[in-house]
Amino acid sequence: MPAGPEAEGVGTATLSPAGLEIHTGSWRSGGSPPTAPLRPPAGPRPLHSARRTMSVTDQAFVTLATNDIYCQGALVLGQSLRRHRPTRKLVVLITPQVSSLLRAILSKVFDEIIEVNLIDSADYIHLAFLKRPELGVTLIKLHCWTLTHYSKCVFLDADTLVLSNVDELFDRGEFSAAPDPGWPDCFNSGVFVFQPSLHTHKLLLQHATEHGSFDGADQGLLNSFFRSWSTADIQKHLPFIYNLSTNTTYTYSPAFKQFGSSAKVVHFLGSTKPWNYKYNPQSGSVLEQGSAPSSQHQAAFLNLWWTIYQNNVLPLYQSVQAGGALAAPGHTVDLAVSVSQISIEEKVKELSPEEERRKWEEGRIDYMGKDAFARIQEKLDRFLQ
Repeated sequence: MPAGPEAEGVGTATLSPAGLEIHTGSWRSGGSPPTAPLRPPAGPRPLHSARRTMSVTDQAFVTLATNDIYCQGALVLGQSLRRHRPTRKLVVLITPQVSSLLRAILSKVFDEIIEVNLIDSADYIHLAFLKRPELGVTLIKLHCWTLTHYSKCVFLDADTLVLSNVDELFDRGEFSAAPDPGWPDCFNSGVFVFQPSLHTHKLLLQHATEHGSFDGADQGLLNSFFRSWSTADIQKHLPFIYNLSTNTTYTYSPAFKQFGSSAKVVHFLGSTKPWNYKYNPQSGSVLEQGSAPSSQHQAAFLNLWWTIYQNNVLPLYQSVQAGGALAAPGHTVDLAVSVSQISIEEKVKELSPEEERRKWEEGRIDYMGKDAFARIQEKLDRFLQ
């Protein structure tokens, strides 16, 4: 169970003028001893508040974090859900690449953490992965259908942010999703309602091995599997406010002005995620250097994401690291925190050939990163040229 109420009492990081660097292994200050705390801006109250008395224990919100960087998004998502006192459980699927520190922090927010290892799975799952290695992340996402101790779930991508209570989504049936802004006859797979079933899971994997995915990811696969979504039942079309794409809000400004205030879930689509920006905690806004937000609407959502990160995720690092949690070797997340800037970066330790071989022999294969099928294919192509 998450340590929600305890998290309220965790203070924010104390910073010196030279700043504070936070690594997955330890917190260490840079420069002179701390002089003053960085105080969160006035605004949202602490996210961990008393939950509603009525809870439904056999239903859950589910997300996926494939590495330590995406854990940052999952933590903000989880805290945004907690803010609005959900009556369902919170579950996160992770891969073996997630470090022990991030697992400990996730346990402060999520009710259940489930590791998915495609290499060490049931035979039919392992076989599907061997036949379609390029669909590694997709097959992990499909694993949510194996959560049969829940009767119904709502999946939310780790790059989404919840703006209000969305428990009413559990009134919808499988497979309910919102239209994709790029091709509205397809749904966007960032938010969807589903019913766990091993039978459905096997059919999905069979479909994956036989047909693959027309976009190379889970959205193409799910759209071809649930191909009647666009015409069969309008009740399974979620309103766009449940999956508002932040990078398209400016394309039809009159509609956003009319309906934007009703948005319940925003989705940071595209290659640039909230954690790729730098944030100024003094102004409460992302720094517009490099890839600046494309609209004032997107900037407002980015600022909200970072406000939650600063107020309700950073303190969890301090709390967990004080308990002695360690990071997994080979993976770190560097959080550079100063009075005027917060940034998140991923640093992957280069392993020696001996360490790489030992990692493979132990079954610790980074099939979504360095050991991904596409990377191996690139090496083979270069070798054969």
